[in-house]
Amino acid sequence: MQTITVKPDNLDERNREFVQRELAQPLFLNSLPKSGSHLLRNIIRMFVPVEQHYSADFIQFANLQKHLAAFDGPPAKLSWGHLFFAEISAATTGAARRILLVRDPYDWVLAVARFMLSDEFQGDLDVLKRAPLTAEQLLNIVIFGMPRKSPGLHETYLFNAVAWLGTGVHLVRFEELRDAVRNLDTPAAEDYFTGLLEACGIAKPDDWRERVAIGADRGQSGTARENLTIRGVRIPDELPQIQKDIVDLVSPKLRGILGYA
Repeated sequence: MQTITVKPDNLDERNREFVQRELAQPLFLNSLPKSGSHLLRNIIRMFVPVEQHYSADFIQFANLQKHLAAFDGPPAKLSWGHLFFAEISAATTGAARRILLVRDPYDWVLAVARFMLSDEFQGDLDVLKRAPLTAEQLLNIVIFGMPRKSPGLHETYLFNAVAWLGTGVHLVRFEELRDAVRNLDTPAAEDYFTGLLEACGIAKPDDWRERVAIGADRGQSGTARENLTIRGVRIPDELPQIQKDIVDLVSPKLRGILGYA
């Protein structure tokens, strides 16, 4: 059993500072775990009335039956989760606009390793925080997974991301979202968020930059890297070349199909 401790934010209160338009169609923000889920979620929350936020849980395959109300209406609801592809997932979310957030597999390995070492992540993988592992050993554990405890990179990407491609989802790459946030005053950022909001069924308001800046505040994200308390070995800022080669061997066409190579 794994649990994640996330400090609360005040984005619901900040949301009410703006004039909000009602969401006309259910919207589901689906994401690969540790791909910037809170960044995307918090930004989009600033464009939808709080009353339409389905915030009971991160929706996953294991709890999908408990959260069918997220896709019922009226009213339409904004929901989010890590939902892998299956016939039930496709059918349940069929009436919703679906956004799929992914991350470069090279950086995903680093992000997952850091998160496993953090106090905010607790459960049956806590042994990794105490084990005398090197950073490289932990990175390989993330890539290959742990039997009966944690899936590897290939399985995670295959079912949480690749299997959704070509099914009408709007693909969002974390790196492009992050760069648009960092350069909000540029025409490229305006084009980016115009397209993203359109895919979400949201008309872009004149104050979109202010809303994005509030939602993207890393202090509001309990899982942002600087807000994690990490213990154990230091994870490098860039994946070592040998681990990059292993990723490419384990899932040789993955980065290409996601638009990273």
